[in-house]
Amino acid sequence: MRIGRFLLTAVITASAFTAMAAPQADKDKMDQFIDNLMGKMTLQEKIGQLNLPVSGEIVTGQAKSSDVAGKIRKGQVGGLFNVKGVENIREVQKIAVEQSRLKIPLLFGMDVIHGYETVFPIPLALSCSWDMEAIKESARIAAKESSADGICWTFSPMVDICRDPRWGRMAEGGGEDPYLGSEISAAMVKGYQGDDLTDKNTIMACVKHFALYGAPEAGRDYNTVDMSHLSMFNNYFPPYKAAIDAGVGSVMTSFNVVDGIPATGNKWLMTDVLRDRWGFDGFVVTDYTAISEMIAHGMGDLQQVSAMSLSAGTDMDMVADGFLTTLEKSLKEGKVTMAEIDKACRRILEAKYKLGLFDDPYKYCDASRVKKDIFTAENRAVARKIATETFVLLKNENNLLPLQRKGKIALVGPLANTKANMPGTWSVAAASDKYNSLYESMKQSLAGKAEVLYAKGSNLMYDAQREAEATMFGREMRDPRSVQELLDEALNVASQADVIVAAVGESSEMSGESSSRTNLEMPDAQRDLLTALKKTGKPIVLVYFAGRSTVMTWEQENFPAILNVWFGGSEAADAICDVVFGDVSPSGKLTTTFPKNVGQIPLYYNHLNTGRPLEAGKWFSKFRSNYLDIDNDPLYPFGYGLSYTTFRYGDLQLSNNSMNEKGKITASVTVTNTGNYDADEIVQMYIRDMVGSVARPVKELKGFERIHLKKGESRTVSFDITAEQLKFYNSALNWVCEPGEFEVMVGGNSRDVQTKKFSL
Repeated sequence: MRIGRFLLTAVITASAFTAMAAPQADKDKMDQFIDNLMGKMTLQEKIGQLNLPVSGEIVTGQAKSSDVAGKIRKGQVGGLFNVKGVENIREVQKIAVEQSRLKIPLLFGMDVIHGYETVFPIPLALSCSWDMEAIKESARIAAKESSADGICWTFSPMVDICRDPRWGRMAEGGGEDPYLGSEISAAMVKGYQGDDLTDKNTIMACVKHFALYGAPEAGRDYNTVDMSHLSMFNNYFPPYKAAIDAGVGSVMTSFNVVDGIPATGNKWLMTDVLRDRWGFDGFVVTDYTAISEMIAHGMGDLQQVSAMSLSAGTDMDMVADGFLTTLEKSLKEGKVTMAEIDKACRRILEAKYKLGLFDDPYKYCDASRVKKDIFTAENRAVARKIATETFVLLKNENNLLPLQRKGKIALVGPLANTKANMPGTWSVAAASDKYNSLYESMKQSLAGKAEVLYAKGSNLMYDAQREAEATMFGREMRDPRSVQELLDEALNVASQADVIVAAVGESSEMSGESSSRTNLEMPDAQRDLLTALKKTGKPIVLVYFAGRSTVMTWEQENFPAILNVWFGGSEAADAICDVVFGDVSPSGKLTTTFPKNVGQIPLYYNHLNTGRPLEAGKWFSKFRSNYLDIDNDPLYPFGYGLSYTTFRYGDLQLSNNSMNEKGKITASVTVTNTGNYDADEIVQMYIRDMVGSVARPVKELKGFERIHLKKGESRTVSFDITAEQLKFYNSALNWVCEPGEFEVMVGGNSRDVQTKKFSL
């Protein structure tokens, strides 16, 4: 027996050693290959690997690259982005591997943000599912489809925490919470990259925008960011770090300044934090023309800002041509070192090696995969199901929803019969001819059971120029008829109907990049339409499209049912019908706080307390932290969302009322479906640190679980609380937990919770 145990131990030890040695052997092999390749490269070819020009139809900045093919032949291009189509990519790759001196393959990147041709809900919507497996699956399918069309690198996930919905790019992120944002970040990276980047179905992810891009002053895109390091580390950095911990292959810099220095040229950010503190070993790429934009920031001319960026730790220059045109001169003048150029070049080559491009430059160019893997019935079915999980039921007075499939239903609104606006912003590969508008899906859903009467009712806005600015990239949707003609048609169909469904809100490009807004209320043209429809006395369901939290105080006061559907992707229309007609109960929960008034912004649940907090339930109290004209509360709190059923939470139980740093406490609650529909509920756990060395938030999300309950079913949900969940960054930026008193809160949203106390 003793000999047997000895042999077993020896086998286990040897196996463990082999497992540890394998990655090192792979790294040694990669290093040897790249050492050999770089030994053959000229200075110009090394700098060329750091150059990422654009080639495609969608341009988000002011510059366009020129003579791309000629630069590829000279070894002056490391990759391209926005080349669409596997055959096009093969032809461009062919130039690199057959006509350049060293035959180094190119990276091909694209903004595959929330799907490819099968488009999933916008990332903000995905976050409202609180379903990490679904989010991971959406990224996996996006990787499979885009890789089938030649793409090997996506500029996703975007994980910028945003507490100010005036900023349009809130649509692209996971909301306001760092804990949930971190879970989403890791899920997306794992979905894109899988377990093996050499797999042809995986692509390299790029976490962005590092850092703090979601906190611009006044909510205005590209604007200044100024915050404490304490806030950075506790509130904004966690999702970026989660991506690094998940093995993300690349990082994109942000446009804004951090501590007064543009992120792209910020050595503290790109080297001290990203590499030295977090251990990131991939490569850093700029955002579009971010290097040349440093000139406007007052950092110097193109040569100066390019040298500054390289020395800071930025490896690849997107579009600006700063590295390509100035680094050789800077090297001669001693403004950069050969070691810095070599380091950046090596990181780009390592990415290509890890993707398997040196083994097969055409591994993503199998044209037979296009029909087999892209926009398949299977992928669309997954996207449709996930979309239903993201819709948030904000109001349902007298259980108006779900609607029955009978009688006559009036479908009205500027977003009721437009395909192009269904997927949402950054749907660069969407094929709108392949999916439905809401009107088309509703007709199919009700065929033979009920009649759909359609009228547009109004344009998106009264001002044609403003509407054009909000519907870029070919999403033309303006109706030339007069305001009165549109309204009369809507009132006519409403008069014949039993119920009205109004498809209203934002167009897809009213949120997204360069789409900041100061007025977050519904445009006047749509509000006037709804006011007229309300006068008919018919029940009205609002199907509300948006890419951010909006101000819906008027809608909440005036309409019995509101379903926020965000932008649900290519399958949005079918998914909306699934929910509106009760095939699926809505289960999404908000990941961003909805204000009552834009003047409350920034408004978020995990705020610090003040020395003069307003007493709960009060509107105004002199010499307290409050407003004269509105209470402090949001319209809809973080974590909020209704269902077609009802849930009862039993008493919150703790396994103990104290623990040490190595122990744990289990918080448990029994949830019962007390309504008439099978449905999902998202149970949320929050913790408050009552006393700390620095001020701590009034509550912080520290756990959640999505559960499915049949009507009448009960389930006990438990959360383990350990010292790790109590940690935070202190004033010295050390990750610590401090002994003391804590509150744990559990409920269906951040407001309606049960509370228990424990001590550490």
